[in-house]
Amino acid sequence: MSVNMKNVLGIVFANMHDMTVESLTQKRTMGSILFGGRYRLIDFPLSNMVNSGISNVGVVTKHNYQSLLDHMGNGRSWDLSRKTGGLHILPPFGSNESTLYRGRLEALYGATSFIMHAPQEYIVMSDCDVVANIDYRPIVNYHVESGADITVVTSTGKLNSYETRQSTFMTVDSQNRIQDVLIHSGLEGTGALNLNMYVVKKDLLLDIVKSNISKGLYSFERDVLQAKKKELKIMAYDYQGYFKQIFSILSYFNANMDLLDVKNCRTLFNTSNPIYTKLKDNAPVKYGLDSKVTNSLIADGCVIDGEVENCVLFRGVKIGKGSVVKNSILMQDTVVGENAQIDFAITDKNVIVSNGRNLSSSETYPIYVAKDASV
Repeated sequence: MSVNMKNVLGIVFANMHDMTVESLTQKRTMGSILFGGRYRLIDFPLSNMVNSGISNVGVVTKHNYQSLLDHMGNGRSWDLSRKTGGLHILPPFGSNESTLYRGRLEALYGATSFIMHAPQEYIVMSDCDVVANIDYRPIVNYHVESGADITVVTSTGKLNSYETRQSTFMTVDSQNRIQDVLIHSGLEGTGALNLNMYVVKKDLLLDIVKSNISKGLYSFERDVLQAKKKELKIMAYDYQGYFKQIFSILSYFNANMDLLDVKNCRTLFNTSNPIYTKLKDNAPVKYGLDSKVTNSLIADGCVIDGEVENCVLFRGVKIGKGSVVKNSILMQDTVVGENAQIDFAITDKNVIVSNGRNLSSSETYPIYVAKDASV
């Protein structure tokens, strides 16, 4: 049975994991964190939904969402500027009863009116913490064919204690039905990592939300997936494609560095299912006569007069003469003066690194320089 994707509503949670990358979300939501030279994290769930045929999408926000609104605009970049359906911003306090939510259930409760009035029968929910190019169509079909109440998109593999301490992983039986849910356990072993993407029928989701809110419960993972695993048929869909989950500054750094592998970059950004973003009219990269660039991802608008190696440079970055930048992520409009040395660093937007400065750390603990800072 093939489900018509016009019958599927998309819900994206822009703030759900802000605390895991607190440095990057001081002035923005997780959804508006810059990634891969020219993208934002919200570009991935939005593009995945649009490429899968979902044309009615609500984005649930909480706070610090001005940059997110500037980025998304009316949704035109994702073909979501429409008279019917399209992109809908769902801020907190959307109704008299909604609050500044503590978890996914309270966030959904604040968006109840939008969900109720949507004509779609099924809902695909996604956070902004996973970078992937994923097709939701086989997942929705699997959900319907398996008779699941809730389908959780997972990735099966061997997990270390660092990963499980930051995330949720599950054990499943031979039929892929979830048997146990372990939240921030710190245990090691083989299991199904929760990618924070879910498929559920709209009416069931509304019933779940209202029932739990009336009891003062707000966590979807703890109060639904974990507490109701025997009562509800909760199935795991094992996603075997490329992805990176961001749950710390280090994982964010590694996810960007992973793009320097051509295979990973072409898998994530392919022409058949492109990742859309807000376009800007920047000039091509300008390379000085003495510049040297090795194994780096360089966005348009950059001016490079120094040496760059194993780096991801966002739009408008400038590298001065005699400067050497290695193993680093320089976000939009970062300016590096002359004869500076940078190694294993992340600079946020509009950072200025003065002449002769030295920023150096290690691959296990990259140094972070906050937005608008001068060094």
